[in-house]
Amino acid sequence: MVDPQPDIVPYLAAAAEKSMRITHIFETHVQADHLSGARRLGEATGAPVLYHASAPVTFRHGDLENGEVHDLGNVNIEVLHTPGHTPDSVSLLVTDHTRSGEPWFVLTGDTLFSGGVGRPDLLGAGHERRLAEQLYESLRGRLLTLPDHIEVFPAHFGGAACGKGLSGKPGSTIGFERRFNPALQFVARDEFVDFVLADLPPQPAVFAENRRRNLAGE
Repeated sequence: MVDPQPDIVPYLAAAAEKSMRITHIFETHVQADHLSGARRLGEATGAPVLYHASAPVTFRHGDLENGEVHDLGNVNIEVLHTPGHTPDSVSLLVTDHTRSGEPWFVLTGDTLFSGGVGRPDLLGAGHERRLAEQLYESLRGRLLTLPDHIEVFPAHFGGAACGKGLSGKPGSTIGFERRFNPALQFVARDEFVDFVLADLPPQPAVFAENRRRNLAGE
């Protein structure tokens, strides 16, 4: 399970319907737009809740490191540390061995969207430019090194407040975003940083409270 919402009943029902177990609960970052259901789902299933090692969460969890691979049988998941939206952001590169030995798609959380990228201002004044620079390195040094055919499934699409200019399409490919995502047209780091910091929509007031509660696992 990746980035579970507070209502965990549908996840438990879906697993039961297919006679499957939930064995891993990945959080792509400490969420701000919603309260996480990860801790509750972990308690219900016994599955570990997994964050990148840099996430300052204060409840029991497992740490993820860049490059580690989780074997789920026919599927494996490689962790890519992609800081920028938050310092602990990760993307999850998925290979389905029933189809191919090569990766098929990537879950990009709030790092790369269809038509946009994650906002780098969640930690407040004074952190934005550093996080925007990290976002540039995550995109150029990690996600855009993937083949163009890799499918992209972000955590949000049009209407979400976690980025600007998001498309209403819930998925994309690395190749399409490379060619048409406005933020990815800037090769120079400073130009990219200036672009992603300009004209950000106001951060909803609930974001800070949600992040505080998610850090504590409330």
